Amino acid sequence: MKAVPDLVQAEQRISLRSIDRTAVLAVVGSAVGSLAFVWLLFTQFTAAGTNIGMFIVWYLVFISMIWVIGSEQYDPVRARDLVARVVFWSAGLIIVVPMIAIATYTIAKGVTALTPNFFFQDQSRVGPLSPANVGGASQAIVGTLEQVAIAAIISVPLGILVAIYLNEVGGRLARVVRTIVDAMSAIPSIVAGLFIFASFILAFGGQLSGFAAGLALAVLMLPTVTRTTEVVLRLVPGGLREAGLALGATEWSTTRHVVLPTARTGIVTAVILGIARVIGETAPLLLTTLGAVSMNWSPFEGKQSALPLYVYRLFQLPQEVAIQRAWTGALVLLILVFVLFVTARIIGGRGPGHISRFRRARLAREGLA
Repeated sequence: MKAVPDLVQAEQRISLRSIDRTAVLAVVGSAVGSLAFVWLLFTQFTAAGTNIGMFIVWYLVFISMIWVIGSEQYDPVRARDLVARVVFWSAGLIIVVPMIAIATYTIAKGVTALTPNFFFQDQSRVGPLSPANVGGASQAIVGTLEQVAIAAIISVPLGILVAIYLNEVGGRLARVVRTIVDAMSAIPSIVAGLFIFASFILAFGGQLSGFAAGLALAVLMLPTVTRTTEVVLRLVPGGLREAGLALGATEWSTTRHVVLPTARTGIVTAVILGIARVIGETAPLLLTTLGAVSMNWSPFEGKQSALPLYVYRLFQLPQEVAIQRAWTGALVLLILVFVLFVTARIIGGRGPGHISRFRRARLAREGLA
């Protein structure tokens, strides 16, 4: 009797995440070969020269070569996966490379005038020919901190309350409020400055000051805090709310003692992202505070400087030392934004209900952990 062949074979799983040596060589070889081909085509056989069209053609030829080589070396699934991964990697590089270039160029330009006096002196004694070691941007740093603090004091409580209303309460007005918040997210920054200038300064008799600048920044910061906090509140498990209500707690008590503590880290992240959103704005400040060369500690009286205004003003001057100071101001502003985003990333990486080690130690001392 003839034996029946075993048609059922063990299924061999294909790992789409694995990258073997052949794939790496295929990507590198395709990149080099396509670049050489397109370079010869544009520089030797045509008069087009090197331009953005050359890089677009090179990328299309590069992807085509990856597909041809992948089809010869792998099955169709692995070949498509290789092409998709190359496309995603290149898309990531397109985003990352300009950011690295901007940061590197700003650091190289700004570090030349980054001296201690930059943080402790203002520009009241700076002349057109003063060297970089005379004067600084202390008035701009203080102004930025005070104006952002005013914006945070106004927008953070209001944004959290609006987010609680949208997510926890709802009602007939929820859709209208959400539409208004979404519309505020798209408002140009100069429109926020015009609004404060027309209402607070012209209509109510206010003056150009750091407080007016803080109001304009609060208008821009409010939708960011509201929308981010609303998203964070949605991530709180519904079972926690149901448990609080089942124990007899009111809806407000459940929100206050269960929902908000659980979403605390996310709310802090929302606040930090809101601050990072407005800390580099220039247009609203041009209409609300105009800037100053001397220190003004009071945001309620007189014009006040800020780092964006400091950079904007100095870049308009022809002196080389002024340009150096402007690049240093841009570097400090870039560092502030970077620190804010890194802090938001660290805090936002914690899950809902995460207990920090300091709170865990306190609970241990109280015998609750």
